[in-house]
Formats: sequence, C-alpha cells, structure tokens
Amino acid sequence: MPALAEMIARGRLIEAHRPCPRIAVEEDLWRAFASMLAEGRATLLGLWGEAGAVHMGLLDEAESAACIVTRPCPEGHFPSVGRAHPPAIRLERTIRDLFGLEPRGLPDPRPWLDHGRWGLRHPLAIHPAPVSAPEPYPFLTSEGEGLHQIPVGPVHAGVIEPGHFRFTANGEAIVRLEERLGYAHKGVDSLTTGAPIERAARLAGRMSGDSTVAYALAFARAVEAALAIEIPPRAIWLRALMAELERLANHFGDIGAICNDVAFALMHAHCGVLRERVLRAAAASFGHRLMMDCIVPGGVGVDLAEGAAAPVRELLDVARGAFPALIELYDNTASLQDRTVGAGVLSMALARQYGCGGFIGRASGRNFDARRNLPYPPYDALAFEVPALSDGDVNARVWIRIREVEQSLSLVEQILDAMPEGPISVPLPANKSGEGMALVEGFRGDVLASVRLDAAGRVACSRLRDPSWFQWPLLEAAIEGNIVADFPLCNKSFNCSYSGHDL
Repeated sequence: MPALAEMIARGRLIEAHRPCPRIAVEEDLWRAFASMLAEGRATLLGLWGEAGAVHMGLLDEAESAACIVTRPCPEGHFPSVGRAHPPAIRLERTIRDLFGLEPRGLPDPRPWLDHGRWGLRHPLAIHPAPVSAPEPYPFLTSEGEGLHQIPVGPVHAGVIEPGHFRFTANGEAIVRLEERLGYAHKGVDSLTTGAPIERAARLAGRMSGDSTVAYALAFARAVEAALAIEIPPRAIWLRALMAELERLANHFGDIGAICNDVAFALMHAHCGVLRERVLRAAAASFGHRLMMDCIVPGGVGVDLAEGAAAPVRELLDVARGAFPALIELYDNTASLQDRTVGAGVLSMALARQYGCGGFIGRASGRNFDARRNLPYPPYDALAFEVPALSDGDVNARVWIRIREVEQSLSLVEQILDAMPEGPISVPLPANKSGEGMALVEGFRGDVLASVRLDAAGRVACSRLRDPSWFQWPLLEAAIEGNIVADFPLCNKSFNCSYSGHDL
C-alpha cells in the first residue's frame, strides 16, 4: 500500500505552501486519501471548506509527515470522507451548513452548526440560499423496554457554555448519549476572511478563552510559515513559557473540578489556589491573566521585563511544595477512587481512529504530542516526557494531567534558565502572499491552523481546528453503560471546548 509521500506525488502541487505540501486532486485520489484514513494509515488533522473547494489535512504519524489535500468543487459536491471514516462526519456536516458543498454519500444528513436561525442557509457559499422555517432536530432513536429520554441543556446551571445532551437511559444506565452543539457559533471563518493579519490574530486568540495562547501560537506560526519568516530566539522561548503557564493553569483547574464533581471540595479548593497563582504569575509577567494578545505573528507583543520572572519562579516553589501532597490525597482517598476508577472508559481503538489528542488520547494509549512528534522550537531543545496510560477511564485522565503538571513545572524552569536575550519580534513583510499550516500542542491536545494570505497581505482563507472536534464524539462512546449521575464527572474529565468547536 502506498505511503503518504507516494500519494502526495500523484496530486498537483500548490506552490508557496509551507512547511508541508498542499496538493489539488481529482475525485479518485480524494477517495484514495479517504481510504488511507479508514485503513488507519493516516490520521485526519482537519476537514474544512471555502467557497468552491474543500481541504483535508492528513498526518502520517510514523513518518511525522503532514499534508493538505484540496478537492475543487465546481459542481458543488465532493465524495464524503465520513462515509469511510466516521471522524469526518461532523466536519462534513459543518462544511455543508456553511458553504453549501454537498458531501456525496454522507451517512448523517442532518445539519450540525446551522440551527435554522441565521437568516439564510449556507452563508459562506458563493450563492447563499434563503432560509426556511426551522424544523425540529431529529435525534437518533433507541428501541427497547423501559427506555426513557433525559434532555439536558443547552442552558446549564452555573457559568458554562451552551450545549444540548440527549440521554436515553434504562433506569440509571445510559444506553445512548447524543450531543447537539453549535450554540456558540461566532462566524470565525467569515470574520477572518479579508481581515488584516493583526485583526485575524486577535480573533484567533479568542476562539476558546482557556486556550488563547495555543490558538495565538498556532495562528502566528501558520502566518510565519506562509511568509517564510524567522522570529527572534527570545520570542520563541517566551512563547513556550506562556504555553506552559496556560497548560498549568488549566490542568490545576481541571484536577480540582473533577474532584469537585464527586463532592470532594477540598481538592477543588487547593487546586483552585494553585490555578489562581498561575494566573497571577502570568499577569505579573505578561500583563494579562490569560496572556491574551501576547503572542502575535512575528514574535510576541510583550517582553519579560527585568525581575518579571520572579513571580514565575515563586510559583514553581509553591507548586512543588503543595502539589505532591494533593497527589497523595487524591490517590489515598477511597471515595474518589471509587468514582473515578473504571468510569467513562474510552477504548484505545477509538482514540486512535479519531486521532484523539491531549490527555484524553494519551490516557487511552494514543501517545501523541505535537511538541515531540512534530517538534517545533524550543521544544526540540528541551527535556520532557510525554506520559501515557492505557486504562482510558476518568482516573487515567486525571493521572495524565498530574504527570503533565510535573512536566510543565520542569519545562518552565528550563525555559527560564535558558531564556536568551535579544529582540522579541520582527516586522511582517507588506503585501506578500503565501500559505502556511501549523500544529501546536495546547492543553487539550493539538490545535491546527491553516492560513492563506492574498497579495495585499490579508487573510484570504483560514481555518482553526480545536482538538475537541475529535473528542466530543468520543464522550458519547465513553459514557455508554455508565450511570446518569456519572455524566458530569465523565464530561469534566474530557473537558471539551464548546466555543472552540462551534467556530
């Protein structure tokens, strides 16, 4: 069977796409790439559209090689990838909703992002269609004695993003979970098209607020690849420092929140204190608790001033003093273990099929981390391990977070010790076109950014793909057979992004 590199050679190479190739293909070759995904010889990185074409990102994990495959759609349709490879189904439903391009053979013809309230259909198509009266969304059915349905959301208690969950249960046991998302749709594709690079970068950093560094980094690296520019070494290391602080803040928060979902508020409180210390250290060092707009194409927008590293080093001391006791508390509390061990098991086969990244994939045996597998600076010069387990349950996802906290504390120290001096940015060339792609590791998993710039230096087309696209469907599988009361626990152990998914 041909490898990815051999398949790429069969397409028409699009010039000026960096760092990986982009090729245009006919229908037969498009189907062949879909077959590669279905046979497990490649991993789906993303599938997105624009007016008149669809694009598919693929990764050969064994060779650490990626490519983008483009299928022009002059007749408004393309062969469905989801027909052979289920992880593509929701992405293809989104393409049809936004661009009106029809995936022929798509197994699930229902809308995904379109709730019938946009005022028109296919808003990003060459010729948008008038909207018709919204119809009830046809949830999937289950048959059997004693089954009942439990609708939850899209409005939830507390401060949480909107999403609808439709449970079918037999007593307390969940027979089926079906998600309905799209309530947080923001029109990012439309907002970035035609935008100056600076505005598009600000939008990228607001895709999902808890991952603003990861998105800003992915977008900036894609733009820099498109323009073939190198940024100063100090900017590279500052970016990594921000990324690891963001990872720490989210992992501390998640560990505590998972424990809180099983009524162990003590862990929640102590982890909340550690998370707050990370955010305060970030604010003291970079001027913003979430480090929003600190990473920009061309480098970084704020330097680590003299003495500004002190709060970060103090954070390292506090975390290393407090966190081991919290790990011991988690591990030795029987009531916690009773709820987390064996709950919400995600199989290794599904994690690999969906290219599931982050702590979810690594807890189910898919040992992938973009910082290591597709190394980008400065991670190629840093020492760190990528923890992985195979149990796939809530407990495994907690332990991956714990080990990643330990690794990030070490990385932050290494970064501070090796931080070079020098400038923090370079100017972007004016009125230069190009195409670029980047894959960076956020706290949830790999974030994909694809950018095409026109001759005026504006964004002609861009796509940002959250790791949640390949994680939300797996929550449906992991929850099957669990009791209804364990859904909040399993859901929090996944902690998928609504906003990042809904674009």
